[in-house]
Amino acid sequence: MSATHTLASAVVRADAGDLPAWTLHEAKRTLVNMLAVALSASANSGSRILLDWAEGEGAAPRASVIGSPLRTSPCGAAMLNGFLAHLQDYDDTHFPTVLHPTAPVWPAALAAAEERGASGKDALAAFALGAEAACRVAMSVHPWHYEMGWHITGTAGVFGAAAAAARMLGLGADEANMAVGIAGTFASGVREVFGSHAKAMHPAKAAANGLQAAFLAERGFTGADDVIGGRRGFWEVLSPNGHSEEALLGGFGERWELANNGLKPYANGVVSHPIQDAVIALRNEHRIAPEDVEAINAEVSPLVLELMNRPEPRRGLEGKFSFQHCAAAALVDGAGHDAQFSDERVADPVIAALRAKVSAVVDDTLREDEVRLSITLRGGAALSRYVEHATGSPENPMTDAALEAKYRSLAYEVLPAAQAEELLAAVWELDAAPSVEKVARLMAKQAAS
Repeated sequence: MSATHTLASAVVRADAGDLPAWTLHEAKRTLVNMLAVALSASANSGSRILLDWAEGEGAAPRASVIGSPLRTSPCGAAMLNGFLAHLQDYDDTHFPTVLHPTAPVWPAALAAAEERGASGKDALAAFALGAEAACRVAMSVHPWHYEMGWHITGTAGVFGAAAAAARMLGLGADEANMAVGIAGTFASGVREVFGSHAKAMHPAKAAANGLQAAFLAERGFTGADDVIGGRRGFWEVLSPNGHSEEALLGGFGERWELANNGLKPYANGVVSHPIQDAVIALRNEHRIAPEDVEAINAEVSPLVLELMNRPEPRRGLEGKFSFQHCAAAALVDGAGHDAQFSDERVADPVIAALRAKVSAVVDDTLREDEVRLSITLRGGAALSRYVEHATGSPENPMTDAALEAKYRSLAYEVLPAAQAEELLAAVWELDAAPSVEKVARLMAKQAAS
């Protein structure tokens, strides 16, 4: 079999009963996290633009949208939920590829499950296997593909979305291969749009395209036989400098890339998280005020300067990709939630002045979740902190209790507390649910009377 067929077959033929229990629990955790950040993002002006556009399209009301009374087509819901899941950059991250697997995969799986009345356990299994496929595609082209400028969440995510949707629709191995073959030609998204609404459109379109590909394959539509490994396929065209078939297929079902996925404590690019951990720890331990600081210096992974070197961000979304702003906001506010990345906080004169005092140098030996940081105070005293593994990384994961606290802080912004709590309980109990209907119903916001 081709590389693509082997991957698609592994996803749709896996027995949900044979999956390790932790994978289904992790699928629940990623869904809790996605619902939290998507609910919060639903109030954003960019989200409102997209939701208004979708409502105007007048699609048949067959699937639910997070934080909205709108019901729309399954592909439309997958797109909207994928956008909401990634807009705040508060979703999960796979190490070391920096793929965000949930935003493209869960919206496709959830819409398909809602459409077909699939059980909660089947939806959880579809996500776990689809996300695994996305992570493996990402690993197969790491680091060459990302270094070219592709946004791996869009490009690899569409494969996971298609695979998860194919499983939800009950496709056979050959049909699933066609679904992935159709979806693979939509592998897209460039990093130039980071710091804008367009970045979140990458997982949005990946979710919608992956789901549409599965629907079309179910009806006999064809795609490439080997869209990943073919002569002019994903590997050759989008990663000409290297790829690894072993990373894609080796030990599928035994070795899990999903184990290298982490949930975020901060609403910004993940490679700045160790900086924020260090700054907040020093701030709280020594009660540092902004006016006390002479300089903040960090030794960082190469990806920090590659992805997040924006000393003068112009708007909130750009602040999420400015390590300077992340450090400054962390010291001023002691936090890195979405509130720290509003247009107002980016323009705040105290934070702006402090940003100018933040610098970083690359140490090639440091990982993405590692930093050595020092804060020099007026008068010359220097305080230092080493972070080996940032909060939320696979080696220092967010606990279920911390995840629930994050969920409540965000979900309560949009939903009544009782509804938010009922939704949380429904996710934790999803493996025993006959369908995803309860989650779909509760994640929606009631229309104003």
